[in-house]
Amino acid sequence: MNVRKIMIAAALTAMTMSAAACNTVRGAGQDLESVANDVDEAT
Repeated sequence: MNVRKIMIAAALTAMTMSAAACNTVRGAGQDLESVANDVDEAT
């Protein structure tokens, strides 16, 4: 029974970390796009 609880906790942690990483990458992409747009407007 303890092994099952550990496995469930590990799976939930992995899913949470995956979701957080996805949002971080998406945010970084938006930041880069914003900078590129600013540079285009300035030139």
